[in-house]
Amino acid sequence: MTIGVEEEFLLVDPATRRPVARAGEVLARIDRDALPAGAKVHRELVGTQLEFATGVCDDLPELRDQLLTGRRALDAAARAEGLRLVATGTPVLADPAPPLSRGERFEVIEGIYRGQVADYQCCGCHVHVGVPDRDTAVHVVNHLRPWLPTLLALGGNSPFLLGRDTGYASWRMLEQAKFPGAGVTPFFKDAAEHDAQVERLVDAGVLVDASQTFWLARPSPAYPTVEVRVADTAATTAGAVLQAGLTRALVRTALASDEQPPELDDQVLAAALWSAARHGLAGPGVDPRTARRVPAAELVEALLAHVSDALGGDREPVRSLLRGALAGGTGAQRQRGAGEPGAVVDLLTCIVTESG
Repeated sequence: MTIGVEEEFLLVDPATRRPVARAGEVLARIDRDALPAGAKVHRELVGTQLEFATGVCDDLPELRDQLLTGRRALDAAARAEGLRLVATGTPVLADPAPPLSRGERFEVIEGIYRGQVADYQCCGCHVHVGVPDRDTAVHVVNHLRPWLPTLLALGGNSPFLLGRDTGYASWRMLEQAKFPGAGVTPFFKDAAEHDAQVERLVDAGVLVDASQTFWLARPSPAYPTVEVRVADTAATTAGAVLQAGLTRALVRTALASDEQPPELDDQVLAAALWSAARHGLAGPGVDPRTARRVPAAELVEALLAHVSDALGGDREPVRSLLRGALAGGTGAQRQRGAGEPGAVVDLLTCIVTESG
């Protein structure tokens, strides 16, 4: 079962430690022939951001190597421009209203959402897992719904915004919640029902087109994959590989299951997602299956038990990465441990190409 990851990053000035809108200059310095086969780099909505997307990978070691190669290429290009690359869900320090990237689609997005995107410098980690068809993708997403908050708790890496500690593990999730239809994906019986709902939102004028939705898991509009985009951009490659390994195991578990997806209350799911964004692994969570408050660590254990049979050859790498996340801290915990905001940015610039 194939896998791939898209990662969004910010460019910062090493003196001011604030994002700078020079994505075009950095991208121009990258030798695309040196990137892994099928990998891509491109700009994002805001001029301070850029993205690296791996090619199609067959296993986690290949994925890890591609992610490291991409991060090192972007970091080297940024340094050649006198800048630094950071992997964080929200900017630790920032000036207001950075310039948006130019392009017809970006201009349409700005026209619809206006001030909502004026300061939106959020960066996520998107995991793609190959599936046979769109109906299968919708079936898989239905099974993923109860586990998306736990993936967020593991992947929270945005505790700071504009120089202040928000008190959240993932402030990016709060920023993303402002968009229409954001959050845990609704239950759909098949791809036709999913696509009809997307078209209704497009016709209502709240989405640019059918390729733009804000649900945290979906059939990819561009690839034969399930796309899960719940986690913040990981501070290190290890965090991204952990998200990918767990997500692929969840997809495999869904495909192997003879049971119907659990019936879940949408408000409880929203509460579980909020709790994961608020506390990460450092506090309580909400179990969407029971609607009960439980320690976040219990939810991680339940996720690991749920996917145990599906991990296969990923078992030891995933367990090792998970032990590292629990012992060394999530991205949010590492950011807070660095101290004042300037030191947080310095830490992020140092660990963005960390291989462990």
